[in-house]
Amino acid sequence: MEQEKTVPVSGAILQRKGAQKAVDIPEAVIQLLQKGEIQTVNLTEWLAIDHLKLLQHLICELDLHKESDVILSGLERLNPKKIMGMLPAIARKWLSLLERMPEKEGSRIFHALASHRSDSVRCWAGYMIGLDERLTIRQKFTGIRPFAADSHFGVREIAWMAMRESISKQLSESLDILREWVRDEDPNIRRFAVESLRPQGVWAKHLAELKKQPELALSLLEEVKSDPVKYVQDSVGNWLNDAGKTNPDWVRRICNAWLEASDTKETKRIVARATRSLLKNSKESLH
Repeated sequence: MEQEKTVPVSGAILQRKGAQKAVDIPEAVIQLLQKGEIQTVNLTEWLAIDHLKLLQHLICELDLHKESDVILSGLERLNPKKIMGMLPAIARKWLSLLERMPEKEGSRIFHALASHRSDSVRCWAGYMIGLDERLTIRQKFTGIRPFAADSHFGVREIAWMAMRESISKQLSESLDILREWVRDEDPNIRRFAVESLRPQGVWAKHLAELKKQPELALSLLEEVKSDPVKYVQDSVGNWLNDAGKTNPDWVRRICNAWLEASDTKETKRIVARATRSLLKNSKESLH
């Protein structure tokens, strides 16, 4: 790797709001992000990361030069702009490497990734949990929990996306586990419980069983029908909006029942979000 000029991490960089367009991200910020020395602050920065460059820096940082060719092999053929393909691909590379290592060394490396200052690196670690076929579904949920509660928005999103395939295959047991999570005092954990079960989650595998039978998750949704935190409210509303695309009558019944049982501003906000597509479709059908 070519020697790069060291960029100091100033207070202005740490307190930046973030550019709205990728081309407007300052070069100093890009360099620091690619080296894993700072976190992204918005979606624009998060999507602008070149994960191959970041991976090369991590290989050096963790003193894995001898493994460089093996880790990087094949990744250069992927489209770097398709982040939802790149993230699991890198996670699989790390998993493959750790499986060949002594347990103590593998644990050291995973801990370094999972606790890294770069949110993008923590995203890799989160995906490793979801993709690890050696783990039971309960072990996966235990492992993904710190990522679901992470302070960074990107890591929290990847946490539930990383679990979708496992949830799809073991929906019943996942519902049982998440029934406890949806009551957690941490709103990030409650939000994860809802978001990970969305019938048609964005950028993620659809859950066919919940598209057909959304009532399977109703007992979880009931727990948060008047959640005090908007982050959770948005997730509940989006869940029902998803369900309304395949079961509109069911969503209308649930929303009406919730408004009768819980006359709060929180429930009203959730219902408004839940029925936005239904209302739009009704208006369009009148024209």
